[in-house]
Amino acid sequence: MSRRVVGIGLVAGVLLGLAAEVQGQAANAAKGSEGSRWIVDIVHSQIDFRVSHLVGRVRGTFTDWYAVIRTSGGDWTTGSVTVRVQTASLNTGNNYRDADLRSAEFFGVDSFPVLSFEGGGIKTGPDSAITISGVVTIKGHSKPVTLSGQYRGIARDTEGHERIGFEATTAIDRMDFGIGGNTIVDGTSLIGKQVDLTIALEAVRVN
Repeated sequence: MSRRVVGIGLVAGVLLGLAAEVQGQAANAAKGSEGSRWIVDIVHSQIDFRVSHLVGRVRGTFTDWYAVIRTSGGDWTTGSVTVRVQTASLNTGNNYRDADLRSAEFFGVDSFPVLSFEGGGIKTGPDSAITISGVVTIKGHSKPVTLSGQYRGIARDTEGHERIGFEATTAIDRMDFGIGGNTIVDGTSLIGKQVDLTIALEAVRVN
């Protein structure tokens, strides 16, 4: 075999190798640009609310809801967080109180069956601190809020699926959303205006 043939073979091999490498890099870049999607695992997640009652405190949760986290090209700050909650699923541990909270005076679950949160990305800070800014909609009223909390990391479960976790809290004024009145007893509000909302998510990556 002549040196020329050998030389042509070597050049062709190098070119094929470079082409394969470029193609692989392009595929990886395309995959990264697609971002990712994470679906909440409601068995290991929770949405809680707390509100004062005279000098006490009432706590509750919602049992029927879902959430989706999306990233853009792996950039969490330009991603999104969507939460949808069935208001009729609220549970404070007391049937009489729960029926009252489902009434038109409070959550009005018949007319407004869903409350939602639409977040515009997750920003991280020192010591795994996170903030999520977005809009809460309750009873047809939409207000901007910022949730603050802790990023709990990413891990793989026993089936090899990636999971992400975080917990964040915000405070809203229930009067802004038409939830209940403002009964005063001896100069003290029967029910506090401020409601603390906490979202604790563990989500599974689906793509």
